[in-house]
Amino acid sequence: MTETERIPSPQVAQYCERLQALSTADRARLKRKAGSPLAEAGDTLGLFYRLLPYGISPMQEELWYLAATLYPLAEGGGSGDLGLTLRRARTSANAKGLDRRMATLLDADNTQLPFRLRQTLRYLQSSRIRVNWPGLLDDLLYWSHPDRLVQRRWARNYYHTDQPFTKGTN
Repeated sequence: MTETERIPSPQVAQYCERLQALSTADRARLKRKAGSPLAEAGDTLGLFYRLLPYGISPMQEELWYLAATLYPLAEGGGSGDLGLTLRRARTSANAKGLDRRMATLLDADNTQLPFRLRQTLRYLQSSRIRVNWPGLLDDLLYWSHPDRLVQRRWARNYYHTDQPFTKGTN
């Protein structure tokens, strides 16, 4: 198994299944809060806690909420991490801009991350590139690791030119 084929935890998989099963109205409610902090959840607070698997640390709830609010922005069903997903969207025409977007995303701290991810996911949706939601949530949970493991893997998968891929393969 490669790094881009990691298996998410049962809690992450369950959460993504619950997000997938949401009604159009509930998705719209979450989408209106895209990238907002949990403190500003308003009418989505109850919905969020109905979705959240039991046993999630209160310290991690902010990241789970971020994933829920971003979920309606891009279609799921993709494979690989976000670095590989963005690499699939890269063409000679958009390479400079996408490279800048990736560099900015990789440099984002916890306060910048919601905005940068929201922009990135909207771009992927407009490019009809699917997102691996369980993988993305799993990566968000490790975003603040002191060794920047997620950022390094995303950079490797995005910038590494010897890695085979097929454009549009999700």
